[in-house]
Amino acid sequence: MTIPEVNFDPALKSRLIAGHPWIYRNHVREGQRLASGNWVRVRCGSFSGYGLWDAHGAIAVRLFSRSAPPDAQWIAERVWEAWEGRAAIRETTTTAYRWIYGEGDGLPGLVVDRYGDYAVLQTYAESVRVIAPVVASALRTCDPSLRGIGLRERPSADTPAEERDTGDEETPVALRTLWGEAPPPDLVVQEHGLYFYADLYRGQKTGLFLDHRENRRTVEGLARGRSVLNCFAYTGAFSLYALRGQAASVISVDLGKGLAEATAANLTLNRLDASRHQFITEDCFTILDAYARAGRRFQAVILDPPSFARQKRSLHGAMRAYVRLNSLALRCLEPGGLLISASCTSQVGPEQFRALLADAGVQAQTRVQIVHEAGQPVDHPVPAGFPEGRYLKFVVARALTQG
Repeated sequence: MTIPEVNFDPALKSRLIAGHPWIYRNHVREGQRLASGNWVRVRCGSFSGYGLWDAHGAIAVRLFSRSAPPDAQWIAERVWEAWEGRAAIRETTTTAYRWIYGEGDGLPGLVVDRYGDYAVLQTYAESVRVIAPVVASALRTCDPSLRGIGLRERPSADTPAEERDTGDEETPVALRTLWGEAPPPDLVVQEHGLYFYADLYRGQKTGLFLDHRENRRTVEGLARGRSVLNCFAYTGAFSLYALRGQAASVISVDLGKGLAEATAANLTLNRLDASRHQFITEDCFTILDAYARAGRRFQAVILDPPSFARQKRSLHGAMRAYVRLNSLALRCLEPGGLLISASCTSQVGPEQFRALLADAGVQAQTRVQIVHEAGQPVDHPVPAGFPEGRYLKFVVARALTQG
């Protein structure tokens, strides 16, 4: 098979040698016409590598290998390496985790999440769909105990180009069975000893927000005796950890339909004291503003909003939204209370996130004292030469009165 060769500006060489797996569309020379899913050989000065070509979207090439076009054996080795990298998780009371984190595990544009005996594979580009069956076969070989593999394909062919490469996992995508059994609609998984219903058909991401697993445990350790307001609660994962951590009371807030019932089901599943919990179906900005105006105060406020900026052009508006949201939360905290704030927007880096928290403190006339910072857990590894992979920010800060 003849592999098409694509030449790029040598100015990109240092970035590619460092391990950055993307070549953006604006670096493609005029007249280059290839179908999505073709393996191409990339030449950039003295750099040479192999990747999958995309005819649409902001990313033209996702690089996989320096030596040769990946075959089934090469892909199986990447799957096995990722499996070995999660060995410590499998030794705990956790049965839901990210088995393959795309670029972080050498398979860009593709993730695989493990939910009990089932795996959910999700693609983020038209080109990557060509390797999905090969990856599924490697998953089965790696772990014969799998009962089924599901596939979610995004984006569709008519998705606007600027939205194709954002890695957005918040909008549900239809799941189809790629191999084996279809997962049950009432599948239950375990995380650090807590049980959760995982809706692999209609849930956001591939079913649950697995990247906050260790951050949720941090909240558990901080919750004792506190009144907690959990905004953007989804199906109540942070709330369940807070309740198990002996929070005095927890209010969960989310606008989503059916989330109150899903949270109640998770509470029942874990036999947690429902009398200490309340779910309010409301817009989080609205309720924070109302509480701030009414003088309602909490000892901890959790903010885990959806991505406010999926493209660079949305960054300014996103920064304003984050500042306003965190400022409202600070106004709802008692002196010494904890602001537990997260951002999943890859367009906002850790330093920018700390800066916007400082701006929020200025608006709320509150000193913000950061006491803990974290990001993604071990099953979301980031290549050193790929800063875009470090998307998750998680900060715990004390809200102190101004001196």
